[in-house]
Amino acid sequence: MAKNSGAKPRITLKAGDYEKLSVLANAAAHTMPAVAAELSDELDRAHVLGAGRHPADTVCMGCTVEYRDDMTGRVQTVTLVYPNEADISKGCISVLTPIGTALIGLPVGKSIDWTTRTGQTKRLTVLHVRASAPTELQPA
Repeated sequence: MAKNSGAKPRITLKAGDYEKLSVLANAAAHTMPAVAAELSDELDRAHVLGAGRHPADTVCMGCTVEYRDDMTGRVQTVTLVYPNEADISKGCISVLTPIGTALIGLPVGKSIDWTTRTGQTKRLTVLHVRASAPTELQPA
């Protein structure tokens, strides 16, 4: 297979995620223009599923993602959330971060190049996706 020439893989979004993320990207355009532009680019190339449909094995808002940094081999697990829910100490990363924007809509097994806030280009591969758990679980 040919090495990726910079073309980004196709992504899939739930209709609800697409709508909320579009509003978020527009709202962030003045305060975080670079990340908002990157998110808008992702939304522009997304395949949006009909209402009520959920993409299998694909990174959606609220899901937990295990990914590999292809430069270092380090595997990390994070939950992709909206900015007001972000808490790095709990592994919850905002979709309005460069890595959050790179992850949204990626299916398991796909890789993407992304640029850190310091301008460094990195590559990650999605290894596993777990759908968001219901908030009312049995007590531990």
